Order: sequence, then C-alpha cells, then structure tokens
Amino acid sequence: MNFRLRGPGPAAAMGIGMIAGVLVTRALHHRALEALHLRLTRLEHTAHTQRHTNLASQQRLHWELLSKAIDDPELAEVLDLYESPVSPKQRRQYLFANALYTNLLLYYRIGNISREEFFKHVRGIFQNPTVRDYWYATRQQRASLADTDEAELGLLVDDLLQQLEEADTDEWWVVGEPPADE
Repeated sequence: MNFRLRGPGPAAAMGIGMIAGVLVTRALHHRALEALHLRLTRLEHTAHTQRHTNLASQQRLHWELLSKAIDDPELAEVLDLYESPVSPKQRRQYLFANALYTNLLLYYRIGNISREEFFKHVRGIFQNPTVRDYWYATRQQRASLADTDEAELGLLVDDLLQQLEEADTDEWWVVGEPPADE
C-alpha cells in the first residue's frame, strides 16, 4: 500500500472539487436568474404595451359613442347627466368638451405628455367658457371618482380653474404653477 495517498493532496483535491462544484452551481443559478429577469422584463413590457393598446381601444370606442350622441339628439339625451338642464346645443358642446378632455387624459395616461404638459394643455382648453361650463356641470360625476389618476387630475383642474377665476391678469398662460413631473 502506498501511504502517500493519505496526505493533504487528496483533501485539497476534494476541497478544490467542492469549491469548483459550488462555483459551477452558482454560475448556473446566476444564468437562470438572468434568464428569469429577462423574461420578466419582456412580460412587463408586453403588459405595458397591452395596457396602452387597451386604453387606445377604449378611447376609440368612447369617441364613437360620443360621435353618435353628437350627431343624434335622441341618443345625446341618454348621456345628459348634467347638474342642471341643458339645451340640445349645449349638450352637443358638452359632449365634444368631454371628448377633448378625455383625449387629453388618454395622452397623459399613455405617456405621450407629462403631468406638466397636461396642466398647460388644460389651462388652454379651459379658456373656453363652454368647456368651463361643461366642467362645472359634470362636477357630481367626478366626485364619484376616488383614488385614481383621473380623480387626481380632476382635482388639479378644479384648483387651476379656481386660480384662473381669482387671477387679476388677462395673461391666463401664466396662471397656476404647473405640477412637477414625477
């Protein structure tokens, strides 16, 4: 028998083998985690893209319904949920104002404009008295919204309108402080 096999050599070889095994296992786990991370990133991107697609489809359907109501006074009566009675002409104008605002809201939701840009666009479209009247006539409908981006933006618009009404200037484009983008 050879007694040299019992020295530190075999133990060191075993230790090196164990370390190599651990390193190989860690490398395989790291690759698996990277693959999972990549897959998760792709799924998140797909979900984000699908959300935008769904929002765009909803916006298109919303516009089609509003268009029918704008073109047909009898259908427009179905959407007459305003706080006070409105004439058929006002109803059509309110429906169009709704379409303008909803379009702007969609632009914000899908990331085409920032919160600051949303504010600036709203400040412009709400210079029109009919759009303001629409906003006030739909106050109760917005009150039912809670804890949504739409509710938050509605409060932003309410605050802006109050500032516009209290402003001592005809330079409406400087009224209100645009919100900081998140």
